[in-house]
Amino acid sequence: MARLKVGVLISGRGSNLAALIAACATASHPAEIVLVISDRAEAQGLDHAARAGLPRTVIAERDRRAFAAAAGAALLRHGVELVALAGFMRVLDAGFVEAWRDRMINIHPSLLPAFRGLHAQRQALAAGVRFAGCTVHFVRPEIDAGPILAQAVVPVHPDDDEARLAARILTAEHRLYPLALRLIAEGRVRVVGERALIDGAKTPDVLAFNPCEPLVPPDD
Repeated sequence: MARLKVGVLISGRGSNLAALIAACATASHPAEIVLVISDRAEAQGLDHAARAGLPRTVIAERDRRAFAAAAGAALLRHGVELVALAGFMRVLDAGFVEAWRDRMINIHPSLLPAFRGLHAQRQALAAGVRFAGCTVHFVRPEIDAGPILAQAVVPVHPDDDEARLAARILTAEHRLYPLALRLIAEGRVRVVGERALIDGAKTPDVLAFNPCEPLVPPDD
């Protein structure tokens, strides 16, 4: 069976790109990365692509439509079937997003639909939530919107600052994004309306508490 051809868009250090590269490293994996695009020549993620021997290109166009035209042409040249945004920090042209509708995914460091946009971890701490996490979703023209494919949850500790919480969430991202990519590449994901349905997916019947002191029943 042919592997799903994936193009990855990055802007920075590329830690999620590295996780995807590692996941796709074996020939038995159902997806392969065929192109990495960065909007910044100095993006550290390009080094991950270079070490893996992946085709890579820099498109530094600041105009959204110009970037979309150049990126779209590059993706088509490489036969890309799915686009994965991995730390890509630009708002994409709406026409580009629609052209890749239900074929473009993103990972965001919050449990969407909560805390969209920048500084999601800071927003979570300010709101006083007990749990945070990350979300893989299909991309829509609205920021951090679209059918939710997968989520991972991490606790918020009382002494957390933004950096500590971000690091904990990032560890979860590195597990969640490869999982989401595999589900799509295996043909198990269907988008129906604005919901992503996963064939054969298991949902754990686990209830988490934070804080997690033993629950003591009230006196009779």
